[in-house]
Amino acid sequence: MSDPKDDLKARYRKVAYYPGCALEGTAHAYDVSTRAVGEALGLALEEVPDWNCCGAMEVKNVDPKLQTYLSSRVLSIAAHEMKADVVMSPCNGCYHNLKKAEYDLAHDEASRATVSRLSGKSGHAPYEAGEVESIHALDWIKHGIGEEGLRSRVKKSLSGLKIANYYGCMYTRPRHIFPEKDKGPGSDSTLKPHFMDDLLDAAGAQSVEFALKTACCGGAHTLSDSDTSTKLVLNILRAAEASGADVIATECPTCHSGLEMHQVRAEKVFGEKTNVKILYFTQLLGIALGVGPRKLGVHENVSDGMAALAEKGIA
Repeated sequence: MSDPKDDLKARYRKVAYYPGCALEGTAHAYDVSTRAVGEALGLALEEVPDWNCCGAMEVKNVDPKLQTYLSSRVLSIAAHEMKADVVMSPCNGCYHNLKKAEYDLAHDEASRATVSRLSGKSGHAPYEAGEVESIHALDWIKHGIGEEGLRSRVKKSLSGLKIANYYGCMYTRPRHIFPEKDKGPGSDSTLKPHFMDDLLDAAGAQSVEFALKTACCGGAHTLSDSDTSTKLVLNILRAAEASGADVIATECPTCHSGLEMHQVRAEKVFGEKTNVKILYFTQLLGIALGVGPRKLGVHENVSDGMAALAEKGIA
């Protein structure tokens, strides 16, 4: 009888890669660091051809079923054109919307009808729930390599670096669209996620206790109510510093941009300066795997993560 862990490693060795809009823009560093880490770990990414926006927050607020269709089109390309078993997205928003589309298509006839109608107009086969598996970049590395596999590949330990792992709110909410979570050992938790902690600890870092790891950063309010977003980010930054963290690790482009921009805005508008630095978890893993900081896009960050790494003798 095969080991389920080995089955997952084989399944995740090559996945369809859905970067999403942010990773082609403000989160370019997340894209290049994800690709670099995959290359260093021997995990293959094949980008979904002709992918479209997942519907993000804007389309969903206008017409939720149109958002379901947009996400389903990405899944349809992966399933029917690429013949992929797994679609991986590093973006919490994209990951969330792909999972939501899966749930809607499995449980809502009206969503199925909308997807079927719009797929017909667009000239492609409608996606049916369950044809592919949608995962996050954390799942990809956690199950595709695992802590032991990662630990054996570390070339530059993150030892001495204290990290507050920030998952954001869309990685775990609403719980019902993530049926694979909360299944005990081997699965992530919606109440207290730990996959990012596990991976960075395996790279030598020390993950600190951080109460706001799934708190909202106010990303949806940034344009309409910047002060609210800044205050929500300040809560996160303060909590990270109170926990003794040198760095906040992120796994969502919207959260990452929000933390960086509102850290600057908090000092300018509210006169409150915080010193914790912000880096994508893939940038930190890449450093540990011996990938050069420039190849990981560290120079593109607003937050000077290199300073925190240099202070610990890591970079």
